[in-house]
Parts: sequence; structure tokens; C-alpha cells
Amino acid sequence: MSTLTLYEKFSAGLNKFLSEFPSDGLYAPIHYLLNIHGKRIRPLLALSVCEAEGSSIEKAMPAAIAVELFHNFTLMHDDIMDKAPLRRGQLTVHKVYGEDAAILSGDAMFALASISL
Repeated sequence: MSTLTLYEKFSAGLNKFLSEFPSDGLYAPIHYLLNIHGKRIRPLLALSVCEAEGSSIEKAMPAAIAVELFHNFTLMHDDIMDKAPLRRGQLTVHKVYGEDAAILSGDAMFALASISL
């Protein structure tokens, strides 16, 4: 399967997972950060390896989502520590929602990574 197709399938899987959570309150910063699309190399690698081993990418989707959530949780907290104003050309979460919300939402992403498996 092409990388573009894997990217689209992963994005659909992540959006389906995120649709189970409200887009306001604690989850608003999560939706915000994950909608600033990055390269998503880590989840694409997880899906590619699964496919290369002859299995369905749907079986690897929970792991791919967990990897993406965990990675973005670390970015959210790193941006606070570095006082970074931008992430992927957009305002960082703590600049939009404040540091307290970014810390709590980052912690929530860490927990979501665990339950996505």
C-alpha cells in the first residue's frame, strides 16, 4: 500500500478514535494539536511493518494511534518547557490554551495512549 494511502487510513483511524471524546474542555487542546498534521512517521512505520508481515493494518491501528498520542504528548510538554511559540507553523497548545490546560491535556494524551491499545 502506498504511503499516502497509509497516511489517509491512519488519519481516518485516529479521527474515529478522537470522535469518541468531546472537542471542548480538556480534549480541545488534544484535538487542536492532532489537527496540526505532522509527518506521522511513527504510526506509518507501525502500519507498514504490520502490512509487510502479511497482516491487516487494522490490527496495528491501536498501536499506531498509541504511538502518535504518546509522541504528541511529549511534544506538548516539551513546547511548554522550551517556551516554544510555534509547532508545525501554528501556535503551540500552551500559547492558545494556557500552560495549565496544556499540561493537563498532555497528561490526558498519555492516558489516551494507554487506552487506545
